[in-house]
Amino acid sequence: MSEEQTGFRLWAASDPDLCAIVAADNQQLTYGELFAEVNRISHGLRTRCGLVEGDTVACVMTNSVGMVALYLAAMQSGLYLVTVNYHLTEPEIAYILADSGAKVAVCSPRAEATVAAAAGDGVQVYVDGPGTTAQPLTALTAGMPETDLEETRAGSLMMYTSGTTGRPKGVKRPLSGLDADNGAQAYVWLFSEFGMTREAFGAWLVSAPLYHSANIAPAAGALHAGGTLVLMDGWNPEGFLARVQECGVTGSSMVPTHFYRLLQLPVAERTAYDLSTLKYVIHGAAPCSTEIKQQMLDWFGPVIYEYYGATEVGTTIARPHEWLARPGTVGLPLSVSTLKILDAEGNEVPAGETGIVYMRMGEDKVEYHNDAAKTEGSRRGGLMTVWDLGHVDEDGFLYITGRASELILVGGVNVYPSEIEGVLIGHDWVADAGVVGMPDPEYGEVPLAHVVLTESAPERDLAIEGLRAYLAERLAKPKLPRTYVVHRELPRDPNGKLYKARLAGTETVSA
Repeated sequence: MSEEQTGFRLWAASDPDLCAIVAADNQQLTYGELFAEVNRISHGLRTRCGLVEGDTVACVMTNSVGMVALYLAAMQSGLYLVTVNYHLTEPEIAYILADSGAKVAVCSPRAEATVAAAAGDGVQVYVDGPGTTAQPLTALTAGMPETDLEETRAGSLMMYTSGTTGRPKGVKRPLSGLDADNGAQAYVWLFSEFGMTREAFGAWLVSAPLYHSANIAPAAGALHAGGTLVLMDGWNPEGFLARVQECGVTGSSMVPTHFYRLLQLPVAERTAYDLSTLKYVIHGAAPCSTEIKQQMLDWFGPVIYEYYGATEVGTTIARPHEWLARPGTVGLPLSVSTLKILDAEGNEVPAGETGIVYMRMGEDKVEYHNDAAKTEGSRRGGLMTVWDLGHVDEDGFLYITGRASELILVGGVNVYPSEIEGVLIGHDWVADAGVVGMPDPEYGEVPLAHVVLTESAPERDLAIEGLRAYLAERLAKPKLPRTYVVHRELPRDPNGKLYKARLAGTETVSA
């Protein structure tokens, strides 16, 4: 990005009539109008709720103007903001509210009943819209000043891990102590690392849930760059393509599940939309097969940037030309990131050898909130892992193989589910796939494949027979699934992460 003005607050002062947000219902809000609401929320949290720097606010909201405003308010008020998946159940939300120490929770109407029931004593609940139990958000903002706080300290997100292997944990960083305007400068550096320019944010489409860090970070970056956020509340392939065409979308953040569903559209429908304005599409959050990625590059052009990372660790980036030269890579670490591949004893392994991926962003001191044991158990020599497995090539490009917890030992042979999944999803009959281990009396465990078939697939038994033959030509015998389970859909979160612990089904066909 260039050295032009950076920071939402600065754009609101210099260009108050500039369009900041196009909401899902096409309501438009200027920078000046958004800034006024952000300040009203900031003052309300301070004076009506009694929050001070370092306190925590929870947000259980859909993609909306209200959620964007609450995020910006927390980021200029020195608060921690916990963004919560609004699909979670009452006990799940209750746990996060209690564990994070949230003093205020703001929700959308569709989550109001659940959040109100989940909130413990001392948690003030507001609803952004018509509600029946919680106070309306207007009760927080009414009569509050539209002008700045006396001090505008940078806040921070405290994201909770997805909890696929136990209860989620909050990932907490110390507050920087910077002024909010100075804190916004981090986005200049971040997007320059991607090789992105300000043209990416002319119209940035937020189609996936903002509660995920992979979506809220570029959305904030768009506003800090003086761009326009275009919101979707709920994703479908036709709606995405129409939104790109109607709003002249220049950039967006996506997940592989979106790619899968877009590619299932008939070719005539795909080509009916003008996508020529797209300059940057960022994707991550879940593994993407090389076949799917190549098809998307063929369609969208060389505008697709992949990243790998987690809330706890650093980030790698694979720019389009880098991925095309090394299909399957998730890229090089950011300039301030450290990446090492270690074995179980903590020794660094040679290039090309698989081990546990450890990373760190700068001198970042991340901790799991209220879980010192998990924090220390995930660290080695100042680096941290989320227990992904992978290797680097001679040039330092990272390739992710799978997760240590998902490794399948077939008669002592290491088998990585992601490799099998990548081959399965490359078949025209497979819409989605997930592979796990299952006990076996001879080999200890063997692969079990869960698949969703496309409409073009033949009836189940013939389809699975064809998949067996297809895989047998491409994978060694230990990697071949012994059993197939056919599903209507696989249990994924809205960002595409597969809940493997929930995989279960009927219509089983064994070897």
